[in-house]
Amino acid sequence: MGTRRVTAPEELLVSTELNVLVLGGYGNFGRLIVRRLASVPGVRVLVAGRNLEKAQALAEAQGARAVRLDIDEPGLAEAFSRLDVQVVISTVGPFQGQDYRVAEAALAAGSHYIDLADARGFVCGITRLDEVARQRGVLLCAGASSVPGLSAAVVDELLPRFGRLERIEHGISSSEKTPGVSTLAAVLNYCGRPIRCWRDGQWRSVCGWQDLRLQRFRAPMGARWIGACDVPDLELFPARYPGVREVSFRAGVGLRLTQFGTWALSWLVRAGLVRDSVRLAPLLRRGAVMLEPLGDGLSGMFVQLSGQDPSGLPLTLTWELLAHDNDGPNIPCMAAVALVRKLANGSLVARGAMPCIGLFSTQEYLAELEGMRIETQVREG
Repeated sequence: MGTRRVTAPEELLVSTELNVLVLGGYGNFGRLIVRRLASVPGVRVLVAGRNLEKAQALAEAQGARAVRLDIDEPGLAEAFSRLDVQVVISTVGPFQGQDYRVAEAALAAGSHYIDLADARGFVCGITRLDEVARQRGVLLCAGASSVPGLSAAVVDELLPRFGRLERIEHGISSSEKTPGVSTLAAVLNYCGRPIRCWRDGQWRSVCGWQDLRLQRFRAPMGARWIGACDVPDLELFPARYPGVREVSFRAGVGLRLTQFGTWALSWLVRAGLVRDSVRLAPLLRRGAVMLEPLGDGLSGMFVQLSGQDPSGLPLTLTWELLAHDNDGPNIPCMAAVALVRKLANGSLVARGAMPCIGLFSTQEYLAELEGMRIETQVREG
């Protein structure tokens, strides 16, 4: 086990540096990405969004450039070309129901594309652009986040210790720190709705934020309730790891009032009493913010693999991450930073359109958490 304390005008001239444009760069995730990328050698950062004043405020503090861009306005590809952008990072969610206009604009401009999506359909569907992306020699990567990026890296790291992998159970319990409205809306999108899951070697259905389970994290975090959530892993892992008979993902929050409030909402949705829970996101967020003083600042993630070792004996391995000081909700955005770092130093050679799987190691991801108080551990059982 190790403990990591984190100690880190529009027109541009063509540069030998990697120009990285962060859409939504002054938002919750975008701001963290901009700050981290500002310290990456060989990278020049452009903070982009609808509000130029907000973009300029952050850009000035980080030695970056500010750009006004709206993904709903025409001319996005031309803007990427004009600004000589080599990498586009989109933090503009929610991605449920979003089309690929940003990825297609990046493709037309000859730019790499990375997003933080955890929307199952969006992440898995990016492959429709694969052939053209390969022809253009660019990488279009969807799902640069904790899932599927970090979760798949952990499975890949532990997989050689198995002769036969049968079950993948993983999940996240976040601290009381409330995410932005778009992130909350993404969660509410499947609250109480059917989720297709791989169970007992076949596709079954569970409802979002139900199928509760008490997950026991190590001290000081302790036991947390988590419920079924819809993530790309549920679709991607059965195909990536043949022979696996079960893949499950659950998530929750540290405050039980919030956790069971969402669980209760899922039943109202399931019963048809609430038809559109997404519209409740702003109201629910305000309530969650009011409860934040009751939290402990702890977040956790686990990936548990079960099966047989090479000799045929039963084997269960659990990888666990513990984050202190409300750093947990910041972890997902560091996948994009890891990918940009690898593009900048030439170690990421993959091209095409794909989900964020197999593009970095667990160690490369964790290295980007510098400055956060993080503990990781692998144990049997």
